[in-house]
Amino acid sequence: MVSPTPFQINIPDSLLEDLNFRLRRSRWPDEIPDSGWTFGANKAFLKELVDYWQTDFDWREHESALNRFDQFTVNVSGIELHFIHELGKGPKPIPLLLSHGWPGSFFEFNELIPMLTDPKSYGGDEKDSFTVVVPSLPGFNFSFKPDQKRFSAEDIADTFAQLMRDVLGYEVFGAQGGDWGAFITTILAASRPEILHGIHLNFLPMARDLNLYRKSPSKNIQKYAKELEKFLKEETGYQWIQGTKPQTLSYALNDSPVGLAAWIIEKFFTWSDCKGDLEAYLGKDKLLTNIMLYWVTGSIGASFWPYFARHHGVWPIVGDQQVEIPTGYIEFPKEILRPPREIAEEVFVDLQRWTTATRGGHFAAMENPELMARELSVFFRQFRD
Repeated sequence: MVSPTPFQINIPDSLLEDLNFRLRRSRWPDEIPDSGWTFGANKAFLKELVDYWQTDFDWREHESALNRFDQFTVNVSGIELHFIHELGKGPKPIPLLLSHGWPGSFFEFNELIPMLTDPKSYGGDEKDSFTVVVPSLPGFNFSFKPDQKRFSAEDIADTFAQLMRDVLGYEVFGAQGGDWGAFITTILAASRPEILHGIHLNFLPMARDLNLYRKSPSKNIQKYAKELEKFLKEETGYQWIQGTKPQTLSYALNDSPVGLAAWIIEKFFTWSDCKGDLEAYLGKDKLLTNIMLYWVTGSIGASFWPYFARHHGVWPIVGDQQVEIPTGYIEFPKEILRPPREIAEEVFVDLQRWTTATRGGHFAAMENPELMARELSVFFRQFRD
């Protein structure tokens, strides 16, 4: 068994000084008057965010807060993989793998982790505790180094299986994910069911077969087909550039912190349940902490790679492949795609729990950690002794 190395975040002052230099010298584009967020990141919001970034945002404070978690790196699949490993505080905690997506990071689980490891401190039952493992996806944040190999979702799933079993020694564990984390979790469930108690998702990685859905006699599926068509037409530009020419985009976003912020912030505005007020909903500090994890590591280009792999390969869950282990799901009202249950059950044949939330979007663990914690506790309770 490979031994992990303890890890603490400690960004050099020189990198922070360079960031501030670049922010001060930003060259701003024009914007169509009164366009809001219609054509992308809103200039007024972004300028206010950048001003705060320069004058009031305290990276060292947030760095210290992130370092309260037990973090490690370990060589898996030929890279140094970064991960959080927080032990549960109750009797017989269940090991739980949490997988983030893009443009999120392990920071998405910042508030959720202690709710899972120490439920008693949050009004829950200590018997529902989890030992939580949160890796940075290969190519993301601290799981990135220049010139390292790139990873598809399938590669990441295999890497995470190695981490949980070969490195940490968990023969059987639970898994949860959204966005790419949902793909990774589903791939694990379909290909390695024997190593999982069950899985929980807040995003359903269903095939996007418009022609099939349009022909369905189900009104629910026909309605979903219209929603999917609109999404594919209006909201997938980022996927095409990241999935076809990721290197070209990397030059711009790795060089300009304002460009990086705009690329990421627009997704948080569009995909979250912020109701048009991202500042009030998540706050500048959370938004900037997530952006900083891409900036200080220079990992934005490598983070595009799962899109390239998907665009040039088959859909991760193909043909009549099914997930037969117990599955739970939370449907959040502002999730980018919400397939109806009848579609989901074609793949997830043991879909035991389907919860409809009243608040939240694509970044579920960040937007509604309390509900996530409750649902995970209830769903995985069946696997406890």
